[in-house]
Amino acid sequence: MFRRVLLWSLLAAYLIVVALWPAAATPVGLAFTGLDSVIAAIPGPVLLLAAVAAWLKHRPGPAKTTTA
Repeated sequence: MFRRVLLWSLLAAYLIVVALWPAAATPVGLAFTGLDSVIAAIPGPVLLLAAVAAWLKHRPGPAKTTTA
C-alpha cells in the first residue's frame, strides 16, 4: 500500500516538474536573448575599454603589512 502511494506521488511530482519546467525556463531564456542582443550591439573595442577601466578601478593593491 505504501509503495503504491509512493509511486503515485513520484509520478505526480515528475509530471509537475516536466509540465512546469518550460514555463519557468522561458523568461530566463528570453532574458539571456535580450542580454545577448544588447551585448552584440556594443562594439568590441568599447567592451574592451570598459573591462580595462573596471579592472583598473578594482585591481588588487599591494599586501598590507603589519608591524609588531
